[in-house]
Amino acid sequence: MRMKYILWMAAVLLMMNIDSTAQKKENAFTVMFYNVENLFDTIDEPGFNDEEFTPSGAKEWNDIRYEKKLMDIARVISSIPVKEMPAVIGFAEIENEKVLEDLCKVRGLQRKEYKAIVMEGDDPRGIDCGLIYRGDLFKYKSHELIPVEDLSGKGYVMRGILHVTGDAPDGDPIHIFVNHWKSRGGGEKKTEHLRVYAAIALRRQLDQLMSKESDPRYIIIGDFNDEPTNRSMTDILHAGNKRKNPWITDSYNLLYDIHNNENRGSYNYQGNWNMLDQIIISYNLINQSKKLTCNYDAGRILKEEWMLYHDEKKDTYTPNRTYGGNNYYGGISDHLPVYVTFTW
Repeated sequence: MRMKYILWMAAVLLMMNIDSTAQKKENAFTVMFYNVENLFDTIDEPGFNDEEFTPSGAKEWNDIRYEKKLMDIARVISSIPVKEMPAVIGFAEIENEKVLEDLCKVRGLQRKEYKAIVMEGDDPRGIDCGLIYRGDLFKYKSHELIPVEDLSGKGYVMRGILHVTGDAPDGDPIHIFVNHWKSRGGGEKKTEHLRVYAAIALRRQLDQLMSKESDPRYIIIGDFNDEPTNRSMTDILHAGNKRKNPWITDSYNLLYDIHNNENRGSYNYQGNWNMLDQIIISYNLINQSKKLTCNYDAGRILKEEWMLYHDEKKDTYTPNRTYGGNNYYGGISDHLPVYVTFTW
């Protein structure tokens, strides 16, 4: 009888352990990136060319339009189809820390007590990268702005890369890099070298990280204005879709296969979907058993019908932008957000 009791208890404890492990894996740590297409406040900031985004400027940007855009962005964030609201959200094309603080106060986001991080750079228009995070899921430690040098010597002002360090919910450190590389305005080939310079700056930072830490974990997010197969991504960053035998300097691009195999993207240019917004991670974040982890197919694009403009003549759907030139369309952004959900 005693032996049966012992065996029964052992079975119960085993089931409890299995159930606990299964429950543990339901915990979500979602990282999102969104180019929000010129999130400016309505105040003219001296030293930057932001006058068009003022009530008297060419775009007639005012408090009503600003508040609508904040609420629309909050709705997008709240629509990520996971159990928990995103833990970390990176942004491109935000003017300053104030606009992110205002976003964090919007109903739906306010209850999660998001905190904002922005380091303003020297972009002539005053747009920067930024990040908001939930303190209950990400334990912030430090941040810095990584400068991107114009190696041609022509003095072109490049946007820096925001590097944020903290502890993930599994207790181990993680590095997050938020990027917004040079656009293709003026021609893809003509501007390619400027995106390569940004990739070089980030590659140097990753190499330094690897020399200081044993097996560092990192998540690279941003609007790279290059496709996953462009030289800046594959040759400089060593970011691809390799699933076997990666080198120590290799990273995995979670949006690589979605774009190349399914022809999906985050930005639509002249009817073609481009994957300019991407999420790249270190291999030690894939298929882990006890730590923060995701699988190779975890990259996602949020694409809801209410976020899109329907061209009835062409019967096409594209991201519904806020402006076209100085014409106000009232949409959210000309980009779609991308995200990944880790479990632990």
